[in-house]
Parts: sequence; C-alpha cells; structure tokens
Amino acid sequence: MLESGDAAINMFGELVVHGAHPNVLMGEAVGLRQWHELSEQEREDFLDAQRLAYRDEMIVNWCPKLGTVLANDEVTAEGLSERGGYPVLRKPLKQWVFRITAYADRLLRQLDALDWPESTKAMQREWIGRSEGAEIDFPLPGPASSSSLDSLRVFTTRPDTIFGATYMVVAPEHDLCDAVLSGQVRVDEPTRSALEAYVAWAKNRSDLERQEGKDKTGVFTGAYAINSFSGRRIPIWIADYVLVTYGTGAVMAVPAHDERDFAFARKYGLEVIPVFTHEGTNISQPLESAFVDGEQMVNSGTFDGTPFAGAKQAVIAHAEREGIGRGTVNYRLRDWLISRQRYWGAPIPMIHCDEHGVVPVPEEQLPVLLPENVQFEPTGQSPLTQIEEWVNVPCPIDGNPARRETDTLDTFMCSSWYQIRYCDPHNQEQPVSPELARKWLPVDQYTGGAEHAVMHLLYTRFFWKAARDMGIVEGDEPMLRLFSQGVILGPDGNRMSKSRGNVVAPDELVAEWGADAFRCQLMFVGPWDQGGPYNPTGMQGIIRWLNRAWSVAVEEPQFAELAGASETRSLRRVVHRTIREATADMESFSFHTLIARLMELTTALSRARDAGPVDRAAWNEGLQSLLLMMAPLTPHLAEELWERTGGSFSVHQQLWPAFDPGLARDEMVELVVQVNGKVRERIQLAATASEAEARVAALASEKVRQWLDGKEPRKVVFVPGKLLNLVL
Repeated sequence: MLESGDAAINMFGELVVHGAHPNVLMGEAVGLRQWHELSEQEREDFLDAQRLAYRDEMIVNWCPKLGTVLANDEVTAEGLSERGGYPVLRKPLKQWVFRITAYADRLLRQLDALDWPESTKAMQREWIGRSEGAEIDFPLPGPASSSSLDSLRVFTTRPDTIFGATYMVVAPEHDLCDAVLSGQVRVDEPTRSALEAYVAWAKNRSDLERQEGKDKTGVFTGAYAINSFSGRRIPIWIADYVLVTYGTGAVMAVPAHDERDFAFARKYGLEVIPVFTHEGTNISQPLESAFVDGEQMVNSGTFDGTPFAGAKQAVIAHAEREGIGRGTVNYRLRDWLISRQRYWGAPIPMIHCDEHGVVPVPEEQLPVLLPENVQFEPTGQSPLTQIEEWVNVPCPIDGNPARRETDTLDTFMCSSWYQIRYCDPHNQEQPVSPELARKWLPVDQYTGGAEHAVMHLLYTRFFWKAARDMGIVEGDEPMLRLFSQGVILGPDGNRMSKSRGNVVAPDELVAEWGADAFRCQLMFVGPWDQGGPYNPTGMQGIIRWLNRAWSVAVEEPQFAELAGASETRSLRRVVHRTIREATADMESFSFHTLIARLMELTTALSRARDAGPVDRAAWNEGLQSLLLMMAPLTPHLAEELWERTGGSFSVHQQLWPAFDPGLARDEMVELVVQVNGKVRERIQLAATASEAEARVAALASEKVRQWLDGKEPRKVVFVPGKLLNLVL
C-alpha cells in the first residue's frame, strides 16, 4: 500500500507541475502575442484553468463529528454520515480537485467499445450526463446590476422555448443570493429575511434530497432579469432543486413546456406562455399540463412559424449572431474532489509558502511519508495539523518557513490505478516501466461489484486516460471486460445485517463442511452476476455430489478392452459434451450451470462403473477431465484426488481439457419445422441429417401435411440441426 501511495503522490506532483496534456485543455486558446500581453497573475490564472489538479472553493459535505469531507455516496438520504450516522453540513471549503470533466467526452464516447455490462455503462452515461443546448445571457436591470453581476448566464437544452421563459431560478449558493443578502442588491426586508431563511435551510440538504424531493419549494429573491429574446422583465426565484454544480447554477423556467416548471409556476402563481402549437391542445386557453414537443413556434416574435425540428438551431444561430449566447455541450459530471481531512491516505505532496504560493514537493524528496506519532482527537481538523515537526518545512524555492499540505488523498486515488502499479511494484523511478505496461496491460478481465459503477470504475477510467496522455500507458481503457458479481443475501432475502439477525458466518460453515463445499454452495445459488438468498439446506446437494466424485475417483471399475463398444462411445460423448459446455460456462462466469454439468458427468461415470466393465482409456479420459474441471471450483479436493489417481505434479499446473467437436455433437436434435415462417411442428432428427433427410422426416408428419394442404413447397430454407422452413 505504501508503494502504491508513493507512486500516486509522484503522479499527482507531475500532474500539478506539468499541467494537462495539450489535447485535454479546456477553454479558448491563447496565442503567443496574447500570452506576452497577459500579466503574471493572468498567466497563472490561465494555467490554473488548464491543470488536471487544482485547488478551488467547493461546496462539500462536511461532517463536524468525523472532521472530514464526505463524498456524496458517503451521506445517507437523511443527511447523515454513512459511518456513524452523524449530521452532515454543506459548506464551502478550499479543496484539491482533479479536472475529470476535461475527459468527459472521451469517458462517454469510449464506453461503447467496452465489453462491460450494459447496466454499468448506462449508469456511467447517466452520471456523465451529456446535454446539448445553449448558454444564454439574461441582463440584470436596475438595482441588481449595481452588484458585481450584470447578467445571469443559463444553460438550457431547450433554447427553442426561450420566449416562454417567464421566470428564472437560481441555486441557493448562487452569487446573486449572496449579493441580495449582503445588501449589494437592495430588496425589502421581508423578502431578504425569507431569502436568508430559505438559503440556510436549503444549503444543508444533500444534492440527492434536493433533486428527488417531490414538492418543489422556493422563494422570490426580489431581483429581476431581462429575457434577451422577448425583452420581458421576469422575476428571479431561488429553489433548492437547482444545483450550483450543474450548468451555471441558474435556469430559465418555461412552465408551458416543462412539468417541473409548470408545477412550480402553478404553485406560486407565475405566468405560463406556450411557444409551440400542439395537436390536441388549445393554447389559447390556460394549460392543464405542460407539453414537451410541438409543431410550430408561436408567441416567439420573428420566429413564429418555425418548425419544431429546426427551432433549436434557429434560436442558437440568432443568439450567436447577436452575442447573447452560444451553442454548447454541458455535462452533469463534476470535477473529482480528492481532498480528505483525515490521517489515512497518501499525503498530498504540496507545500504552502507565503511568498510563492502553493509549491510542489521536489521530486527527490518524494515520497512524503505519513508521520507515526499521531494523536486522534475530535478537533474537527486532520490529525496531521497538530504535528508541527511534520507540517513545518522550508519552502523549496527560497528556504523560508512554509507548511505542508495537511489534506490527504481520497482513498479512491490509489484504487484508481493499483492495477498499473501491480505490474511493477518495486520501480523507484516510474509508476510502471513501459515494457511491463505493454506486457500486462490493459486488464483483460476485471470483476467487481456494480455499486462501483460511478465511483471507482469511472475514476480508474479517468486515471488511465490521464496516464496515457502522460505517456505512462497505452490504449484507451484500463479494463477491457467487466463482470460484476451479485450479492449473497441472508436466508430471509434481505442484505445481511447484524441488526436484522440474518448474517451467515462463513468461518463456521467452512469449519463444518470445508472451504471447497462452501465455495461451491455459494456458486450454486444462481447466476453469479445476480446473487440471491443463502439457502441453509443447499449444502446437502453439494456434499452428495462431492462424495460421489470422491467415490468415482478412488473406487476403480473393472476394465476391459471396449474401445469400439456403444457404451464407450456414449461415455465419451458425455465427457466431450460436458467439456464443451463447461468451457462456455467458465468463460461466461456461469458457475451454477458449470457445477450442474459436473454433477451430471459424475453421475454418468458412476453409472458406467456400476454397469459393468469399462474401457480403461475412456474411463481415464472422463475421470481426468472431471478433476481438471473441478480444480477451479474445489481446489483442495481436486488436488487430493489428482494425486490419488496418479496425476503428475499439481492439478493446478495442468491445461484445461479440450473437447473433440465431433464427439461433443449431439446425436439427436430437435428440428423446428415451419410452414411459411410459422412453427407447425418439432421433430427429433439425427444431428447430421441432410436437407433431403429433414424434408422427408417433416413430410412424414401429419401436422405438416395438413398445413401444406397437398401443395408442393416452392422454396425450402434449411439450417442444419435447427430449422426447416417450407415456403408455399
């Protein structure tokens, strides 16, 4: 873990010092002449806007009791910490952040090529949340413009409805609210007091609570904006469902064409103006509900009559010509906040100097190690702040007194790239050597829980892409194939919990039945990606199978030379069909059906032994194949039986058995017979039957003859072993 953290620190330093790779820079380019015209502070601000690692004041989940920032998924819907159940507040803090949004488009676009569960990819697409639309400016007239704000910029996916924007809504954290509360924007005292109370209430609600709340609430700010298209003066409201972290923290509300806006407008008596005609809706009368799509623009000035299909682009083009807006793409994805105010975690290798600002720790002084003489006290600060001899260091530039960064990295930081470091864990110069990276990476098969879809699995994709841009690894993705395991529930069908009293202790079952039996019981519950309830009585079937397998291996049958006998051919067909199906099961993680097939093979071997003499070669082939296929499932038992039956070396050093396609082919198959494409019969037929043989067998069926009604098929479609379609 220490080595993993060390390299993570080194990479963090490189990201800060060298900035982002050119192909992930955001914003507008700056030419050489423009660069020379910028002041030193402007140059620094520009570079800061491009770096992958930067510091910014962020609205965070702060738990005073735990003394640290919490990720959204660490806060319950009730606004409590997942660990301990303590109250969590929302407040601004200066934090270290990774600019994952610079990779939003690649993270979204390159999902399509991954062999991952569609549900996981869908969750990442939703989390990234790409939206095409426009940013439009709404000027602030009168008292509002006397503040530092002269306009409100909104992002909307429906610029075609802008003439129907009858009010605006800003997030409680928006600068306009601060301007009103600080007196920069003058409003009457009742309005200011109501706004102050609402802001205090809303700021301590989680993003999840604010977005999922069914009853949308808000208050009037006392300020107004001008709709740049209609010229109308419209009120600005504050509502908790608007998040400052999405878009610009301000939205234009179009109640005629958005259900949420319609409900809000009806609740607070705000104007509703439809700007599209709609089949079946009389827009000259008050609307009963909002409608999204339309036919042609109305109540939209010179845009009246514009077809719905071309309305968005027409409005965006006008906004860009007039300099009041532009077409753009927005993402729901927010930058990754990586600061944590706690001891565990890799130290952030930065130093704060009064003269030179934030300075990276020199590379020769890496890694920064955590001190061991730490005291854990409920101070509300990281324990590292209390260790003066560790915190106080000279500035790397001039040697004057400076202080280490006392925040540590989110533990997701190390887990985002551990697969890279595993390839070269003792490398003191690089995170991984190019040669070993090319040999081992990317990961071919990765397994993990679906709960990591939008945290670990998204972060590790971002980390890989940034590492690739730095020349550390090659390829677009860190894991080519993903399979997510399900959850074993308690016997009552609920997640295991001490409070529910449904926890199944593995150690007790392993002690009673052995690790192999318990492992197989869990795999036999059902599809591995679904999981299911633990069945206390399910162990008996597993034990019976393992006992039969032991018996088959240690109790030899009578042998005879029966290479050409029908019994020998039948046994070999069972063996090779099992290998074929078990191979497919192993590759698809279908362990429950794999065990079922091995149970069937065990039974077939047992019956062959009990029926009389068996061909030695066929028996050895079947027994060895059984043990080789059992080895991944029951490693201890398979090893013991492999040795007892004279196997060389370890069973785990052997190749997986291969099957003969000819022997694995079924002797008889069910052939579907269609007449004019509709299923009319199913017949048993030799797997090797030709089209002529299949046709003869089909015409022998009374059902088929009835549907043919004496007519001769003009066309026959034949899929060997599967389908015969007679077309009249």
